Amino acid sequence: MKRHLMGAMAAGLTLALGVSGCSKGSSSGDGDSDGKTIKFVAAIYDDNTKGFWDGLIKDFEAKNSGYKVNLEMVDWTQMDAKVKTYVQTKQVPDILNYNAFSDFARDGLIYKAAEVVSPQVLSDFTPTFVEQAKYQGEQYGLPFISSARLLFYNKDLLSKAGIKEPPKTWAEVRTAAEKIKAKGTIGYGLPLGPEESQAEFYSWAMNNGGGWVDASGKWAINQKANLDTLTFLRDLTKAGLTQPNPETTDRKTVFNQFAQGKIGMAIGGPFTREAFINKANKDLPFGVTSLPSKSGTEHNTLGVMDVLAAFKKADGKNKDAIAKFLNHFYQAENTSKFLKLEGFLPVTKSAGDALSADPYFKQFVDALPTSKFAPTGNPAWSAVAGAVKQSLGTAVANENPKKVLDDIQKTAEKSG
Repeated sequence: MKRHLMGAMAAGLTLALGVSGCSKGSSSGDGDSDGKTIKFVAAIYDDNTKGFWDGLIKDFEAKNSGYKVNLEMVDWTQMDAKVKTYVQTKQVPDILNYNAFSDFARDGLIYKAAEVVSPQVLSDFTPTFVEQAKYQGEQYGLPFISSARLLFYNKDLLSKAGIKEPPKTWAEVRTAAEKIKAKGTIGYGLPLGPEESQAEFYSWAMNNGGGWVDASGKWAINQKANLDTLTFLRDLTKAGLTQPNPETTDRKTVFNQFAQGKIGMAIGGPFTREAFINKANKDLPFGVTSLPSKSGTEHNTLGVMDVLAAFKKADGKNKDAIAKFLNHFYQAENTSKFLKLEGFLPVTKSAGDALSADPYFKQFVDALPTSKFAPTGNPAWSAVAGAVKQSLGTAVANENPKKVLDDIQKTAEKSG
């Protein structure tokens, strides 16, 4: 699948980066590095990803004699466990493509953004994403790609079920799902498997006044609004209005089914068209609308950002090579090529203007400035996200929703 903010945890594994044993200020004892060879761990977004990086690296090495980039591709479903191992064994890459950074910054493992990219690159980042890339007021994360989440719906399936407009309230979602099911199709695709369940859940919770933290920034995962949200999703599941076993279903499965006309509604991002729909049926009659809310009076959008993190190694000997490679990637023609290939949204002002020319992308770009994001600047977020991916889905199957949220709350408080 594409995205965001995913990654599976092995059973019983809670991600806690920055664990004891990580030395402050240096993430590896790589003292024999030549200073010109770096390792880059890149996430696999789809089948196009490796080809892009292979080409970019070849171009970079041709233009920077003596410099070499060793590429390792990691599937998002394995990324969390891989990163945990990198940190614990002090075998981190020089550059990591990930969805969290603040725990690395807390433990002194990564460079500040200004140390590894030019002032021109820094000034081109959209302010929304710069704020999401800060730890204690300093920018450490390098915004890489972004996404926003909206509701996708199959126009034909809704029409055949007698539904004239896409749902705006939770009650309308349930009614629409019931009518679509009555016609022999899955009403709503609910991916709460160990890929990116935190994004799916937050897309619903934020539209019920819920979320991960309260107004003061204190963890509030087991608040009533979240419990009501999880109970609503459980009720959809128990009524047979979703696909079977949402707790083990990842988003790529849901959107493959959506693209094949087997699901009426699902939450997706700008990548959904290119990665799923166009590959299965370019003529699929689909629409995109705002996320439904319980009240129908507010329609918040989930914003997602992945980052690049540059790790300190060999007493800073790797900084020059890292900076050369990152500044090469952030050239407009390179970043725009990746965005178009993968179907993501830009994190730079220059690319945003260009992408808005496409009406499909414009609705996502327009949603970004007021989107709500996960608290990625909190070092405990990695552990919380890991716990959510591991256990949240069980609440729509056989576990008590309150107990599930209480347990995740405990993980958050224990992690800081």
